[in-house]
Amino acid sequence: MHKSFLQSKRGVWVLNLKKLYQQVLLDHNKNPRNFKIIENATHYAHGVNPLCGDDYHLFMMIEDNIIKDIGFHGTGCAISKSVSSMMTKHVLDKTIDDVIQIKDAFINMLTKELTDEDANHLLGHLTLFKNVKDFPIRVKCATLIWRALETAISNAIDKKVSTE
Repeated sequence: MHKSFLQSKRGVWVLNLKKLYQQVLLDHNKNPRNFKIIENATHYAHGVNPLCGDDYHLFMMIEDNIIKDIGFHGTGCAISKSVSSMMTKHVLDKTIDDVIQIKDAFINMLTKELTDEDANHLLGHLTLFKNVKDFPIRVKCATLIWRALETAISNAIDKKVSTE
């Protein structure tokens, strides 16, 4: 753990989650993972947030009920891009049933109560976004790619999903 993420409180070093969150968000925004178009994708959805202009296309290659490849492309704010980047890393090589549980957990983390144990178990590093629920206007930014994922899983090719 890099020293800049630790701070001393009365001689005890503690993790500064705010700094870690900001660093992760900035890294995934600047260098998004799986930011690509997948030619011949088996599943696709287009997600739009008309309030802030987030606009992403989600591409997946699903084989034997497992996400074998995933990519997203488009434009959006730092939250939507970093969530999209982290989501694609998190669901890659998982079964559709597991991905649906993860999607539901992420959305519930931002819209309902989700115990820390459930969130940590299913979401791992994605729990860094749990404070987004303190900013209701930004919840739609953070959940857009998950709504697109939901649509893509249902194999609704060429469907457009909106946060409205």
